[in-house]
Formats: sequence, C-alpha cells, structure tokens
Amino acid sequence: MADQAERLREIVRGNKYPNNQTRVIAVTSGKGGVGKTNCSVNLGIALAKLGARPLLVDADLGLANVDVILGMMPQYNLGHVILGEKRISDVIVNGPAGLRIIASGSGVYKLANLNEKTLEQCLQDLNEIEKYTDIMIIDTGAGLSKSVLQFVLAAGEVIVVTTPEPTAITDAYGVIKVIASSDLNLPIWLVVNMVRNEAEGAQAIERLTTVSKRFLGVELATLGYIPYDPIVSKAVKEQQPFMISHPRSMAGQALNQMARNLLSDGMAGTHLTTSFFDRLIEKFR
Repeated sequence: MADQAERLREIVRGNKYPNNQTRVIAVTSGKGGVGKTNCSVNLGIALAKLGARPLLVDADLGLANVDVILGMMPQYNLGHVILGEKRISDVIVNGPAGLRIIASGSGVYKLANLNEKTLEQCLQDLNEIEKYTDIMIIDTGAGLSKSVLQFVLAAGEVIVVTTPEPTAITDAYGVIKVIASSDLNLPIWLVVNMVRNEAEGAQAIERLTTVSKRFLGVELATLGYIPYDPIVSKAVKEQQPFMISHPRSMAGQALNQMARNLLSDGMAGTHLTTSFFDRLIEKFR
C-alpha cells in the first residue's frame, strides 16, 4: 500500500495532465442532501495527502457550505478578484492537510459584463490560480440551474454524486442527460453516497450506468461508493472534515480510494485546449 501511494505521488509530480493544464473537476448533484459538498471537501483532503496540490473552489453561489464543513470563513472571494479589488493570491485560504480553498461569491456573475480590457486583466489574474494547484475541485450547487451548468460545462470532467434513493437516482440521471446534451465528450464520474451495503451500491451504479449508456450514449466512469457512516454527521457537527478527524473510518477509506482512482486515471479532460476560466467566461457570455 505504501508503494502504491508513492507511485501516485510520482504521477502527480510528473504532471501527466494535457498541455500542463490544471485538472479541473466539477462536483455536482441532481438534488441537495446527497453529501456533495462533504465529498468535495474530503476528496480534496485525500488528494492532498497523496501528494497532489488540490484547490477547492466553492461555486455553490446560493448555498455555500464548504466554510461550514471546514469551520472557516474566508474574508474574500473570486468576486473581489473580478471586480479588481483583490489579487488571486489574496483570496486563497489555506485549509487542512494542504488543501487550499477559494470562495466564489455572487460577483462571479459580473464576468458577463466586463469590458474587453478589464476582462483581459481579470483573466490574467484568474489564470494565476494554476500556479497554486494541479487539481481544481469545483463544488457546484445542486440541480440544473444555469449557474451550475456554467461551472460544470467549463470543467474538464465531472463527478455526479447521488444516493441509492430512487428520487436521487432519477435526479442524477437528469443532470447526466443535460450534461451529455451539451457536451458528449465531457468525462463523467459517478459516486454513490450513503450506501448501506455493497449490494445496494452496486445496484445503484448498475442502474445509472446502464440507462445512461442505453438512452444517452454516455459511458459513465465509476469512482466508487461511500458507505453510510455515522462519523460523517458527527464530523459535520464538529466542523472538522472526517478525512482529518477520522481518516480510517469507513467513509474515510472510501474517499481515500476514490482519490487514488482519480490520480491513476488517464481521462483527465484530454479534449480541452483552453484554461478553465477562459471556458467559464465563454459560458457566462
């Protein structure tokens, strides 16, 4: 196990991602309450522990929860950078285990209204982020709102988080359908959270992967499932990520394996030729 971890660190140091770009992964869900943000935060910490330089962007513009889970309150956000009030280095907050965090803020919407000169300067500042990270995790809002899709479609790959509940599965399929109708080349990972047993997790994965392939022509990649674990709700109440407080818990071991799966995979946004923020601005305009 130690040898495998070191090999993963070597992969990270070697920067296997295309065109030396930062790998950008949007984490989304069809509905709230499935543990999307908890997955984003703890996956980021797991990646950091394996030697990556993850940066978590809280892009849930309506209900930001990253700061709640981490017990942190960032003073500045991307909106301040877009408005020219702060540099990108001013809004990056150091979190646990080497994870860095940026809050988006409602000012992101102003990207659509910047004049050409201001936009060029803004892009230079935003693209500085890639100096600080090799994997950017975008924690989007839940559902199918316009802002969620703008962040998702600007990413290089997507993680869709769901639970085994029929309504959650249906909503996850709805998200996958919308993503596929906009960009069939966008790689989609599937995570099933709060699984009571292995059979339940396998059944949910099989159901979603089968219907997505049959009706959408989409090959979902399975990142894994997270067992139901009382430690998770305990960690949220304590505002301490379970990858820090209980890394050997069932949920912690699952997230650690998912991080390994991500670092070992070669599908990281290979169809992209521009930076995340270049693509995001295109989506906002």
